[in-house]
Amino acid sequence: MSESNVNAPPATSTSANGLSYGPIKPLAVRLNESTRTQLDIIAQLRDRSVTDEVRLAIDAWIELAKADPALQRLAQAAREEIEREAAGKRNAIAAIFDAAPATKTTRSAKPVSS
Repeated sequence: MSESNVNAPPATSTSANGLSYGPIKPLAVRLNESTRTQLDIIAQLRDRSVTDEVRLAIDAWIELAKADPALQRLAQAAREEIEREAAGKRNAIAAIFDAAPATKTTRSAKPVSS
């Protein structure tokens, strides 16, 4: 049981088993022969395609990752960095387009002695 991309029909958003995934983007994964054979057998026993088995496994792995506190902390740090960068860009745009022309500050002039 081998799946090949050669002459494959365009990917659809629903597999033969009714699993919906929305727009499809290809991903090539290289597996050693033993792992691929095991995956083929599991898919065959479950009456699914290897692609569906891989999608289900990845979906489960993503759900586990979402619950990982360390990953949640990294995601929060990434959000904060994105917000800092966005604030800097907002401020730069405001300085260019939203601000009224800046008035020059004048130094206090010394009285001229006569």
